[in-house]
Parts: sequence; structure tokens; C-alpha cells
Amino acid sequence: MSTRTHARLLTGRQDVAMTCAFPEPSPRRGRPWSRRTPRGRDVGIGIALFVVEAAVFLLAGFGYGMEVWAAQGEQARIDAVQLAQLAWMQYFFVAVVVCAGLAALFRAPWTVLSQLLAAGAVAVLFVLAQHDYDRSHPDPAPVPSAGYTPCYSGSERCD
Repeated sequence: MSTRTHARLLTGRQDVAMTCAFPEPSPRRGRPWSRRTPRGRDVGIGIALFVVEAAVFLLAGFGYGMEVWAAQGEQARIDAVQLAQLAWMQYFFVAVVVCAGLAALFRAPWTVLSQLLAAGAVAVLFVLAQHDYDRSHPDPAPVPSAGYTPCYSGSERCD
């Protein structure tokens, strides 16, 4: 039996409809994922974060470049600066990924997109810098075992 039929039986009138109204759920204030970030604010924050991150990255790169220049050819100082720059780039990459995660939590898709693009650019630059450092610092040749006898050209016995 429907609610409307039940109301007609109780009141005896056709125009009365009894409905059960549930209380309105309270808005979830304080939870960032409760509603999507407005598009204008999302795009603005995404662009601003991207520009600020690019400026910070370029300024840090300039600072490390000046440190290399100030080393004036001292290979030990240059290596230390390059390793410090690689470590800084790792932390910067993590910071950009955390910003992307926060943007996803706040349901801001354009900000997430800009942060993922920034993270991709930082990752590519980090891999290139690491590759450059690894190529300029090859591993030393392996040490021969105690029983190794070199084979010289012209010798009669080479095992």
C-alpha cells in the first residue's frame, strides 16, 4: 500500500497526501572534498602555482650555477654543488607531487593538471642532470683477482 493510499484511508479525503520528509543533510563544511573548487579559482591557483614553482626552480638553478662558477675549476667543490643540486631537485619533485595531491583532494582538476605537468618537467630535468653527473663520474675499473695474469701480445702462453 502506498503512502498516498494510506493517507486517504486515514483521513478519508482524496486531496491529502501524507509524505515523510527526512531532515536535510547538513552541509559538509570543513571537508575540502565535499564540493568541487570553482573553475576560475582552480585555473588561477593552477597558473599561479606553476609560475611560482618555475621561478623557484630557475632561481635555485641559478644559485647552484653561481656556486659552480665560484668554484673556479675545483672539481671537489663542483661535485659537491652538483650533488647538492640533485638532492634539492629530489625534494622539489616531492613537493610538487604533494601539491598535486592536495589539489586532487580539493577537487581542482586544472591545478592537478598543472602540477602534474610541473612534476613531469622536474622529473625529466632531474633524470637528465643525474645522467650527466653519472656520465662525468664513471665507476672505476674492477680490480683484478690475485691469481690474474695479464696476456701481453707476443707472449706464447695466454690461458
